[in-house]
Amino acid sequence: MKKEKVTIQDIADALNISRNTASKAINGNTTIPIETRNKVIQKAAELKYKQFAYVESDYLMPKSTGNVALLTSSLPNNSHFGSFLISGFEKRMSMEGYTISIHIVREADIQSLTLPNNFEASKMDGIICIELFDSDYSKKITSLGLPTIFIDCAVDLPSPSLQADLLLMENEHSVYEMTKTLIQQGHQRIGFVGDYNHCKSFNERWIGFNRALVEAGIALDRSCCILGKDREFFEEKDWIDRHFKAMSHKPSAFVCTNDFIAVHLVQVLKANQIKIPEDISVCAFDDASESRIVDPPLTTVHIFSTDMGINAAETLLARIKNPNRPYQISHVQTHPIFRESSAVLHQSSLPSQS
Repeated sequence: MKKEKVTIQDIADALNISRNTASKAINGNTTIPIETRNKVIQKAAELKYKQFAYVESDYLMPKSTGNVALLTSSLPNNSHFGSFLISGFEKRMSMEGYTISIHIVREADIQSLTLPNNFEASKMDGIICIELFDSDYSKKITSLGLPTIFIDCAVDLPSPSLQADLLLMENEHSVYEMTKTLIQQGHQRIGFVGDYNHCKSFNERWIGFNRALVEAGIALDRSCCILGKDREFFEEKDWIDRHFKAMSHKPSAFVCTNDFIAVHLVQVLKANQIKIPEDISVCAFDDASESRIVDPPLTTVHIFSTDMGINAAETLLARIKNPNRPYQISHVQTHPIFRESSAVLHQSSLPSQS
């Protein structure tokens, strides 16, 4: 009698879970807890389900397990590059049997240099820090002596006292190329929008912007820049609008630190009857989903976020295995994408980040 093929329903029944949950786990849906996904994949291998039919089940389930803490002051939303980075990081770490726990660092924690209440250092094998840009708090974390990697960091770091690895996206050159292209188009008065001291990445973007101006013999004109503290962009809804209206001479192009600020700037320009890019071009950074749906679509810089997450995981795994290896500062490639918000219309063939 011919043996019937194993189905997802068979796997679900064996684990007493829903078929939908089993299906999502098989397909790598990150909404399913790591433990559940591992159990589903393990059972799929045992039952010889499709692509797992020729894989030894012991191979799929790592023999050694551990715990890694993700510390962040602001958990990234679905459009933020960090959400894709976390997904890539989680998948790679789960392959080695590590469970990721998320711990939110409040402003009060940063001010008092205290760790989150639900964080227990003694139970952790490593730490990944995202959206933590306070240098003293960063040093507090590394003083725990645990293998640690930072995704971006405070503008005055790294320093010899920061005993951790650091991973950034490539910032300076992509913004340099984007600004250089604006200059080649004929733009001579270009403004920068954002807090270049908010974090290391923003500062590197500022450096790239200024390098392009210097090479072209264009003096930086701060009167056409909007350079307030990062919190001011978020706490005061009309902050960009007020500063734009206060400019006596408007620039012909703006380079923004990220897409979020650029989208708000586009709204301000439209409200002031400014045509984009005919009157003012706008460039940004991140290639978030909003950058593609805003009208006009933003010229921006694509971040290979998922690959960054995998890179971060492999760096942390290497640190856990060999705590004494030299600390690394790494940059992952980025890619400028020119869209309708600037006069250059060279469409990139890059696929959307997923």
